[in-house]
Amino acid sequence: MKVQVRGRNIEVTDALKDYIEKRVGKLNRYIDNLGDAQVTMTVERGLHRIEVTIPVNGMILRGEESTGDMYATADLVVEKLERQIMKYKGKLQRRGVRIISEPSITVPAVSEEEAPRLVKTKRFAYKPMPVEEAVLQMNLLGHNFFVFSNAETEKVNVVYKRKDGNYGLIEEDF
Repeated sequence: MKVQVRGRNIEVTDALKDYIEKRVGKLNRYIDNLGDAQVTMTVERGLHRIEVTIPVNGMILRGEESTGDMYATADLVVEKLERQIMKYKGKLQRRGVRIISEPSITVPAVSEEEAPRLVKTKRFAYKPMPVEEAVLQMNLLGHNFFVFSNAETEKVNVVYKRKDGNYGLIEEDF
């Protein structure tokens, strides 16, 4: 697995890059066929944040953590990814599920004087999948919702996480 490390508001030193590559590289022992890892390190208002995205056989592992120290943040984000792998590896293997990835839409917070506006549009290709697979993919991405094509109805659906911890499904009805 190749690890690409980028920095925003931080200079990526060789020591920091080597540490990140070593920590993220150890995920190889849990799953075969890990794609190239994208690591983005950011420093904002004294917080050191690391985001890691790794494609794996059509699915995406994603972790994000923030602390006051970049090395501690790296340890936490790798631990988070390890937990994700262990949590879903058994389920995915038992079901023989192949999951595809999908980007999410994020809208930044705005002040009360500004009117909300669309600031980002993402396009993605997807394959039909059962509802259970969509729920797994949503949880792997760490999102609250997931848009997908339902394999049974061949229509666009949305699964979402409810406040009570259960899941909801929104179906197209034309």
